[in-house]
Amino acid sequence: MNHIRWSLFLFSCLAFSACIMPAQVDLIEREQRYLRGEIAALRTELETARATLADTRVNLDQTRREASAARARADESGFQVDKQLGRTTREGDQKIREIESRLARLTDDLRAQSALLKARDEELKALRETVQAKTAEKEAAPTAVATALAPARGDSEAARRDYEEALRIVDRRDYRAAIQRLKEFLKKHPNTEFSDNAQYWIGESHYALREFDLAIIEFDAVRSKYPNGAKVPAALLKQGFAFAELGSKVEARLILQELISRYPQSEEASRAKQKLKTLGA
Repeated sequence: MNHIRWSLFLFSCLAFSACIMPAQVDLIEREQRYLRGEIAALRTELETARATLADTRVNLDQTRREASAARARADESGFQVDKQLGRTTREGDQKIREIESRLARLTDDLRAQSALLKARDEELKALRETVQAKTAEKEAAPTAVATALAPARGDSEAARRDYEEALRIVDRRDYRAAIQRLKEFLKKHPNTEFSDNAQYWIGESHYALREFDLAIIEFDAVRSKYPNGAKVPAALLKQGFAFAELGSKVEARLILQELISRYPQSEEASRAKQKLKTLGA
Protein backbone atom coordinates (compact mmCIF):
# COMPACT_ATOMS: atom_id res chain seq x y z
CA MET A 1 0.00 0.00 0.00
CA ASN A 2 2.80 2.31 0.92
CA HIS A 3 4.47 1.41 -2.24
CA ILE A 4 1.44 2.46 -4.20
CA ARG A 5 1.25 5.75 -2.31
CA TRP A 6 4.84 6.54 -3.00
CA SER A 7 4.43 5.81 -6.64
CA LEU A 8 1.37 8.04 -6.81
CA PHE A 9 3.33 10.84 -5.07
CA LEU A 10 6.19 10.50 -7.43
CA PHE A 11 3.94 10.53 -10.39
CA SER A 12 2.14 13.63 -9.10
CA CYS A 13 5.45 15.43 -8.69
CA LEU A 14 6.49 14.52 -12.19
CA ALA A 15 3.18 15.66 -13.52
CA PHE A 16 3.50 18.95 -11.63
CA SER A 17 7.00 19.44 -12.87
CA ALA A 18 5.87 18.80 -16.40
CA CYS A 19 3.35 21.56 -15.97
CA ILE A 20 5.84 24.08 -14.51
CA MET A 21 8.95 23.55 -16.71
CA PRO A 22 7.58 24.93 -20.04
CA ALA A 23 6.66 28.21 -18.35
CA GLN A 24 10.10 28.54 -16.75
CA VAL A 25 11.85 27.70 -19.97
CA ASP A 26 9.88 30.32 -21.80
CA LEU A 27 10.73 32.93 -19.13
CA ILE A 28 14.41 32.05 -19.28
CA GLU A 29 14.42 32.30 -23.07
CA ARG A 30 12.76 35.72 -22.93
CA GLU A 31 15.29 36.89 -20.39
CA GLN A 32 18.11 35.54 -22.57
CA ARG A 33 16.74 37.36 -25.64
CA TYR A 34 16.44 40.55 -23.61
CA LEU A 35 19.96 40.22 -22.34
CA ARG A 36 21.26 39.50 -25.84
CA GLY A 37 19.42 42.61 -27.05
CA GLU A 38 20.92 44.67 -24.23
CA ILE A 39 24.37 43.28 -25.02
CA ALA A 40 23.91 44.10 -28.71
CA ALA A 41 22.70 47.59 -27.83
CA LEU A 42 25.65 48.09 -25.49
CA ARG A 43 28.02 46.86 -28.19
CA THR A 44 26.48 49.30 -30.68
CA GLU A 45 26.66 52.10 -28.15
CA LEU A 46 30.27 51.15 -27.36
CA GLU A 47 31.22 51.17 -31.05
CA THR A 48 29.47 54.51 -31.49
CA ALA A 49 31.32 55.88 -28.46
CA ARG A 50 34.61 54.54 -29.83
CA ALA A 51 33.94 56.12 -33.23
CA THR A 52 32.96 59.39 -31.58
CA LEU A 53 36.11 59.26 -29.45
CA ALA A 54 38.23 58.62 -32.55
CA ASP A 55 36.60 61.55 -34.36
CA THR A 56 37.12 63.69 -31.29
CA ARG A 57 40.82 62.74 -31.22
CA VAL A 58 41.15 63.50 -34.93
CA ASN A 59 39.45 66.86 -34.47
CA LEU A 60 41.61 67.55 -31.44
CA ASP A 61 44.79 66.76 -33.39
CA GLN A 62 43.60 68.92 -36.28
CA THR A 63 42.77 71.72 -33.87
CA ARG A 64 46.21 71.38 -32.28
CA ARG A 65 47.87 71.49 -35.70
CA GLU A 66 45.86 74.55 -36.69
CA ALA A 67 46.72 76.22 -33.41
CA SER A 68 50.42 75.45 -33.94
CA ALA A 69 50.22 76.75 -37.50
CA ALA A 70 48.47 79.88 -36.29
CA ARG A 71 51.14 80.43 -33.64
CA ALA A 72 53.86 79.85 -36.23
CA ARG A 73 52.25 82.36 -38.59
CA ALA A 74 51.91 84.82 -35.75
CA ASP A 75 55.57 84.31 -34.78
CA GLU A 76 56.63 84.62 -38.43
CA SER A 77 54.55 87.76 -38.84
CA GLY A 78 56.09 89.19 -35.72
CA PHE A 79 59.55 88.17 -36.91
CA GLN A 80 58.94 89.75 -40.32
CA VAL A 81 57.66 92.93 -38.69
CA ASP A 82 60.67 93.05 -36.38
CA LYS A 83 62.96 92.21 -39.27
CA GLN A 84 61.44 94.95 -41.44
CA LEU A 85 61.66 97.44 -38.62
CA GLY A 86 65.27 96.42 -37.98
CA ARG A 87 66.12 96.67 -41.68
CA THR A 88 64.47 100.08 -41.90
CA THR A 89 66.35 101.28 -38.85
CA ARG A 90 69.66 99.91 -40.12
CA GLU A 91 69.12 101.47 -43.55
CA GLY A 92 68.30 104.80 -41.96
CA ASP A 93 71.38 104.65 -39.75
CA GLN A 94 73.53 103.68 -42.73
CA LYS A 95 72.14 106.58 -44.77
CA ILE A 96 72.88 108.99 -41.93
CA ARG A 97 76.43 107.64 -41.60
CA GLU A 98 76.96 108.01 -45.35
CA ILE A 99 75.73 111.61 -45.29
CA GLU A 100 77.94 112.40 -42.29
CA SER A 101 80.93 110.77 -44.02
CA ARG A 102 80.31 112.76 -47.21
CA LEU A 103 79.96 115.94 -45.17
CA ALA A 104 83.26 115.20 -43.41
CA ARG A 105 85.00 114.57 -46.74
CA LEU A 106 83.60 117.79 -48.19
CA THR A 107 84.74 119.68 -45.11
CA ASP A 108 88.23 118.20 -45.42
CA ASP A 109 88.29 119.01 -49.15
CA LEU A 110 87.27 122.58 -48.39
CA ARG A 111 90.03 122.95 -45.81
CA ALA A 112 92.59 121.45 -48.20
CA GLN A 113 91.40 123.73 -51.00
CA SER A 114 91.64 126.79 -48.78
CA ALA A 115 95.15 125.83 -47.65
CA LEU A 116 96.25 125.20 -51.22
CA LEU A 117 94.80 128.50 -52.44
CA LYS A 118 96.58 130.30 -49.63
CA ALA A 119 99.84 128.60 -50.58
CA ARG A 120 99.28 129.53 -54.23
CA ASP A 121 98.62 133.18 -53.29
CA GLU A 122 101.81 133.28 -51.28
CA GLU A 123 103.72 131.67 -54.14
CA LEU A 124 102.32 134.14 -56.68
CA LYS A 125 103.15 137.03 -54.38
CA ALA A 126 106.72 135.80 -54.01
CA LEU A 127 106.96 135.25 -57.76
CA ARG A 128 105.75 138.81 -58.48
CA GLU A 129 108.28 140.19 -56.03
CA THR A 130 111.05 138.14 -57.65
CA VAL A 131 110.06 139.32 -61.13
CA GLN A 132 109.98 142.91 -59.97
CA ALA A 133 113.41 142.55 -58.35
CA LYS A 134 114.87 140.93 -61.46
CA THR A 135 113.44 143.67 -63.66
CA ALA A 136 114.88 146.37 -61.46
CA GLU A 137 118.23 144.59 -61.38
CA LYS A 138 118.29 144.22 -65.16
CA GLU A 139 117.48 147.89 -65.72
CA ALA A 140 120.09 148.96 -63.21
CA ALA A 141 122.94 146.78 -64.45
CA PRO A 142 122.42 145.44 -67.98
CA THR A 143 126.12 144.91 -68.48
CA ALA A 144 126.46 142.77 -65.35
CA VAL A 145 123.49 140.62 -66.41
CA ALA A 146 124.95 140.03 -69.84
CA THR A 147 128.27 139.11 -68.28
CA ALA A 148 126.55 136.63 -65.91
CA LEU A 149 124.75 134.94 -68.80
CA ALA A 150 127.84 134.56 -70.95
CA PRO A 151 129.29 131.54 -69.11
CA ALA A 152 125.96 129.72 -69.45
CA ARG A 153 125.98 130.20 -73.19
CA GLY A 154 129.59 129.09 -73.29
CA ASP A 155 128.65 125.82 -71.57
CA SER A 156 125.62 125.23 -73.83
CA GLU A 157 127.23 122.57 -76.00
CA ALA A 158 128.50 120.55 -73.05
CA ALA A 159 125.07 120.83 -71.38
CA ARG A 160 123.36 119.60 -74.53
CA ARG A 161 125.60 116.50 -74.66
CA ASP A 162 125.05 115.69 -70.97
CA TYR A 163 121.30 116.22 -71.32
CA GLU A 164 121.02 113.96 -74.38
CA GLU A 165 122.98 111.27 -72.58
CA ALA A 166 120.57 111.43 -69.63
CA LEU A 167 117.59 111.27 -72.00
CA ARG A 168 118.94 108.11 -73.60
CA ILE A 169 118.79 106.47 -70.17
CA VAL A 170 115.16 107.59 -69.86
CA ASP A 171 114.45 106.10 -73.29
CA ARG A 172 115.83 102.76 -72.05
CA ARG A 173 113.32 103.01 -69.17
CA ASP A 174 116.09 102.66 -66.63
CA TYR A 175 114.33 105.25 -64.53
CA ARG A 176 116.44 104.91 -61.38
CA ALA A 177 119.64 105.52 -63.29
CA ALA A 178 117.95 108.30 -65.27
CA ILE A 179 116.91 110.12 -62.08
CA GLN A 180 120.46 109.95 -60.78
CA ARG A 181 121.97 111.18 -64.05
CA LEU A 182 119.46 114.03 -64.42
CA LYS A 183 120.14 115.23 -60.88
CA GLU A 184 123.84 115.19 -61.62
CA PHE A 185 123.12 117.19 -64.76
CA LEU A 186 121.24 119.85 -62.78
CA LYS A 187 124.06 120.17 -60.28
CA LYS A 188 126.48 120.70 -63.12
CA HIS A 189 124.16 122.79 -65.34
CA PRO A 190 121.53 124.46 -63.11
CA ASN A 191 120.67 127.32 -65.47
CA THR A 192 120.85 126.16 -69.07
CA GLU A 193 118.21 125.94 -71.75
CA PHE A 194 117.93 122.22 -70.91
CA SER A 195 117.57 122.59 -67.14
CA ASP A 196 113.78 122.85 -67.00
CA ASN A 197 113.53 119.80 -69.28
CA ALA A 198 115.89 117.85 -67.02
CA GLN A 199 113.84 118.76 -63.96
CA TYR A 200 110.66 117.70 -65.75
CA TRP A 201 112.10 114.30 -66.67
CA ILE A 202 113.08 113.65 -63.07
CA GLY A 203 109.40 114.02 -62.20
CA GLU A 204 108.37 111.92 -65.20
CA SER A 205 110.75 109.13 -64.13
CA HIS A 206 109.26 109.05 -60.61
CA TYR A 207 105.78 109.00 -62.18
CA ALA A 208 106.76 106.01 -64.34
CA LEU A 209 107.95 104.24 -61.16
CA ARG A 210 104.52 105.09 -59.61
CA GLU A 211 106.23 107.17 -56.94
CA PHE A 212 103.55 109.80 -57.25
CA ASP A 213 104.40 111.76 -54.11
CA LEU A 214 107.99 112.24 -55.29
CA ALA A 215 106.78 113.04 -58.80
CA ILE A 216 104.55 115.83 -57.43
CA ILE A 217 107.55 117.42 -55.69
CA GLU A 218 109.74 117.24 -58.79
CA PHE A 219 107.02 118.56 -61.10
CA ASP A 220 106.39 121.43 -58.70
CA ALA A 221 110.11 122.25 -58.88
CA VAL A 222 109.73 122.82 -62.64
CA ARG A 223 107.40 125.77 -62.21
CA SER A 224 109.04 127.11 -59.04
CA LYS A 225 112.60 127.03 -60.44
CA TYR A 226 111.76 127.64 -64.10
CA PRO A 227 108.43 129.55 -64.10
CA ASN A 228 108.96 130.74 -67.69
CA GLY A 229 110.19 127.41 -68.99
CA ALA A 230 108.46 125.57 -71.81
CA LYS A 231 107.91 122.51 -69.61
CA VAL A 232 105.70 124.24 -67.03
CA PRO A 233 102.37 123.26 -68.72
CA ALA A 234 103.47 119.61 -69.00
CA ALA A 235 104.67 119.65 -65.39
CA LEU A 236 101.32 121.05 -64.18
CA LEU A 237 99.44 118.41 -66.15
CA LYS A 238 101.44 115.49 -64.78
CA GLN A 239 101.35 116.96 -61.27
CA GLY A 240 97.54 116.98 -61.47
CA PHE A 241 97.59 113.41 -62.74
CA ALA A 242 99.85 112.38 -59.84
CA PHE A 243 97.49 113.94 -57.28
CA ALA A 244 94.60 112.04 -58.92
CA GLU A 245 96.55 108.79 -58.67
CA LEU A 246 96.96 109.38 -54.94
CA GLY A 247 93.22 110.00 -54.58
CA SER A 248 93.67 113.71 -53.83
CA LYS A 249 90.97 114.91 -56.18
CA VAL A 250 90.71 118.42 -54.76
CA GLU A 251 94.40 119.12 -55.32
CA ALA A 252 94.25 117.47 -58.74
CA ARG A 253 91.33 119.67 -59.80
CA LEU A 254 93.04 122.84 -58.56
CA ILE A 255 96.27 122.10 -60.43
CA LEU A 256 94.46 121.22 -63.65
CA GLN A 257 92.25 124.29 -63.43
CA GLU A 258 95.34 126.44 -62.92
CA LEU A 259 96.87 124.88 -66.03
CA ILE A 260 93.76 125.65 -68.09
CA SER A 261 93.66 129.19 -66.74
CA ARG A 262 97.33 129.95 -67.38
CA TYR A 263 97.76 128.06 -70.65
CA PRO A 264 94.26 127.84 -72.20
CA GLN A 265 95.49 127.26 -75.78
CA SER A 266 98.01 124.54 -74.93
CA GLU A 267 97.66 120.86 -75.74
CA GLU A 268 98.09 120.15 -72.01
CA ALA A 269 95.02 122.31 -71.28
CA SER A 270 92.92 120.10 -73.57
CA ARG A 271 94.12 116.98 -71.77
CA ALA A 272 93.44 118.66 -68.42
CA LYS A 273 89.82 119.32 -69.43
CA GLN A 274 89.34 115.65 -70.29
CA LYS A 275 90.87 114.59 -66.98
CA LEU A 276 88.64 116.98 -65.03
CA LYS A 277 85.59 115.20 -66.44
CA THR A 278 86.76 111.98 -64.81
CA LEU A 279 87.28 113.80 -61.51
CA GLY A 280 83.72 115.08 -61.43
CA ALA A 281 84.64 118.63 -62.26
